[in-house]
Order: sequence, then structure tokens, then C-alpha cells
Amino acid sequence: MGDYSVVVLDFETTGLSPDNGDRAIEIGAVLVQNNQIVDRFQRLMNPGKRINSFIQDYTGITNAMLKKAPPIDKAMHEFSVFMAGHHLVAHNAGFDRRFLDAELLRIGKRRSQEFACSLLTSRRIYPNAPSHNLESLVRYTKITTDGAFHRALADAEMTARLWIGMINELKAVYHLRQVPFDLMQRLSKIPKASAPTYLERVAKKT
Repeated sequence: MGDYSVVVLDFETTGLSPDNGDRAIEIGAVLVQNNQIVDRFQRLMNPGKRINSFIQDYTGITNAMLKKAPPIDKAMHEFSVFMAGHHLVAHNAGFDRRFLDAELLRIGKRRSQEFACSLLTSRRIYPNAPSHNLESLVRYTKITTDGAFHRALADAEMTARLWIGMINELKAVYHLRQVPFDLMQRLSKIPKASAPTYLERVAKKT
């Protein structure tokens, strides 16, 4: 796997937890290689039940749209091919990881790839940002956007641009030639106050 070979993904769902019977209704994903977006994946998925008005208003996805969509199983088989061989990234990754693992399990598959959380990493790289939700970070880092949020591909694309921006920030500030996936992953787990010292140590070794 290359340093920057990651699939950045985002789910829209019927609710907050697959443990409560909630299902995926859309997946959007972006493939980043060598710190550039090179491919995209998007599928609406029919969960086999109606979604409530809150989810419809929040996402813009309607029951009529889902009725015409392929079943979740078909879309997840296709996505498992798209994500194969790449590390995974999501904003607030715990949420997307739970849904990905639950939907893969339903089709008899398991994830072998590592996950990184761009939200946790952003707290170490942009400690002065007013908020670390995706919308706020997009404004804070001046990422170009069409203004659409809460659709899976749009959110995955914004997260990918944020991920690329964070890598470029580390390269510029700490003079790192490369920022491998495992560095971004480790960074998300160390105390925020320790992040600059940690990164300076990494820079001295490279």
C-alpha cells in the first residue's frame, strides 16, 4: 500500500446505530493516491423499509429515491471491491466503521483494512479551529465546496480534501517529505498537547 492510498468514505443511514437495527441508505467514497483524488464511488441503497421525515430532511434522500435504489447487499458487494487494498478514512470514523462492519457482515465479509479518523487527527493538526465537525473544518481550512453537506459523496469528498490538506500542512510545518498512513493514525491517539513535540521528533528522524 502506498503512503497515500486511502479510501475516504461516508455513510448516510436510517439512524445512529446498526445495533438498533439501523441500516445504510447511501455510501460515498473517494480514492486518494499520492495525495490526489483519483476515483469516486457512490450508491444509494434500498434498506427494505421506509425512512423517517427527519432523515429525509437531513439528507435530502427520499423514500421514493430509495425505492428505486438497488438493495444494500448489491451495493456493499460493489463497495467491497472498490475499497480492497486501501486503508480507510472517515470523519468521526467510529460511526462509519460500525455501519461498514455491520453491512459487510450481512454479506459474509469482514474488513481487514485499518481505519483512521480525520476528526481526531484534525484536533491535533488544527487545535485552534472553532469546531472539528466537517462543515466547520471545511470553512476553517478554506476548502472549496459546492455547499452540499449530508450526502455521502459530497461529505466523503470534503473529508478527502481535508485529509489531503492535513498532510500538506504537516509537510509544510514540520518539513516532512512523506506523511504515511500510520503516522496520521498514531497522531489521532496521542494527547493534543503532545502533538507538536511528537511531530518534531518524527521530523528529526526523517
